[in-house]
Amino acid sequence: MLEKYSTFAPFYDLLSGEYPVYRAGRVVGIEALGLSAGDQVLDVGCGTGLNFPHLEQRVGAAGTIVGIDKSADMLRQARRRADKHGWTNVILLQADAATPAPEEIAARIEAQEGRLRSDAAIATYALSLIPDWPQAWKNMQTLCRDRAAQTVVDMQEPVGTAAVFTPLARFACWLGGADISAHPWSGVEQDCAEVTAASARGGHLQIRTGRTKAGTPPS
Repeated sequence: MLEKYSTFAPFYDLLSGEYPVYRAGRVVGIEALGLSAGDQVLDVGCGTGLNFPHLEQRVGAAGTIVGIDKSADMLRQARRRADKHGWTNVILLQADAATPAPEEIAARIEAQEGRLRSDAAIATYALSLIPDWPQAWKNMQTLCRDRAAQTVVDMQEPVGTAAVFTPLARFACWLGGADISAHPWSGVEQDCAEVTAASARGGHLQIRTGRTKAGTPPS
């Protein structure tokens, strides 16, 4: 799957269905974080940086965006996006979000003048791509301070009248390598307090936001 993303990285934004479908979940999820100017926000599986314009608008030049992705080619596109807009507050790390040693990622963030623990974190359409998404979710919490807002935006089969689009949704997820049945937002529901839920595009896009319970290790 990594080879697939490396090959299509230059064309990902055009082929991803961003504006007709997936931007809707991204916008709702980022708004739910409640970011403030000066915050450091972690973008897990940041890809080409499609979240960056929305995050930058909220954290401002005094804040920091930390993007983590396994694909060097996707990160190159993310860096081009940041450079094009003059966003000098973007830290990019090539790393496996499901590594069993998240403290190493935290140290790398700090070494690039970021803070050891972020104020908020988001994963948009990323955890369903990771076979061991529960480990990636645990790491996402570990890389944040206590009570940090965390959002997971991901995909399931459409519901209700939109269920007629299920074959198309399945095909899109298969094409991108995502597991449409993973439902990784269940991590937020299980481990967080003050959970809010939202959906978009006929229930195909699911958004969960919560705050990790202080002093409670991820399950």
